[in-house]
Amino acid sequence: MTRYVEGEDRSQATLFPERLDEYIAADNPVRVVDVFVDELDLQKLDFDGMQPEVTGRPAYHPGTLLKIYIYGYLNRIQSSRRLERETQRNVELIWLTGRLMPDFKTIADFRKDNGKAIRQVCREFVLLCRSLSLFSDAIVAIDGSKFKAVNNRDKNFTDRKLKARTQQLEESITRYLAELDRADREPAAVTEVRVAHLQDKVAAVRAQMRRLEQIGQQMAKAPDGQISLTDPDARSMATSGRGTGIVGYNVQTAVDDEAPALLPAPRPRPAGCGVAPVPAGGGAVPARAQCGCRSCGTDRGGGLHPPLRLRAQSAPALSLCGT
Repeated sequence: MTRYVEGEDRSQATLFPERLDEYIAADNPVRVVDVFVDELDLQKLDFDGMQPEVTGRPAYHPGTLLKIYIYGYLNRIQSSRRLERETQRNVELIWLTGRLMPDFKTIADFRKDNGKAIRQVCREFVLLCRSLSLFSDAIVAIDGSKFKAVNNRDKNFTDRKLKARTQQLEESITRYLAELDRADREPAAVTEVRVAHLQDKVAAVRAQMRRLEQIGQQMAKAPDGQISLTDPDARSMATSGRGTGIVGYNVQTAVDDEAPALLPAPRPRPAGCGVAPVPAGGGAVPARAQCGCRSCGTDRGGGLHPPLRLRAQSAPALSLCGT
């Protein structure tokens, strides 16, 4: 007999196989997700697929995919490919889905096609938390973090960036025109192919300058004096390192002292936001609460930023604002 803890023999057969439910503790948060989703009226929330097609391969029930989505959010699993792998090996997800294992494309399409319905589900969750008195007016701790958006720094424009870029293009045009003048004075020194290439370069740079003029007109109408082309809600923000600014969101989180859940209370509208305020509590979602402006509640395709790891049986609510 060894002095180590020994595991079971993998080849040992059992007369009465263990039930899958025995692997999930009674206080496991995944049970809350299961009960919460089962009690939702997904038809009323306008989820796609609630009326299955008569012909073709049977589809997954939206409730099952919603459980996977919420579970992934609570456990910092954003990638649909990772969620696919977890449904095959994670006991909690196997219990939650009843051994169903949808592929990553199905999970990704569900998030893309049901963004509005998912936000409605999140609002229902906030109302549930309030009815259970998980939110209070006691001590509240607030902190903020910066999250990078899917927007390249070159696709974000401020007045300073626009002037610098315009100056670079003007210098490029001056340099190309000087080479063309040299070609006129010394035809033998510059080949015809080089001249044609320089003319194309000049035309391309002038087209970029016209585009920058259009961007400048759009930027003049922006309340905060900057625009982002890929993600209009993202904003350029400075970071601690020199020259390492990011284009992203400033996430504000608030936690009370009684329940370890993040509060969905809206914060004041940021200066220069320039959009209509949203009533408190309206349209809140587990990964973000309304910060007071419509631009802060958008959620393209149901995608969410990575949440904080919670020990509570409730979903966190972050307040996003890019201004």
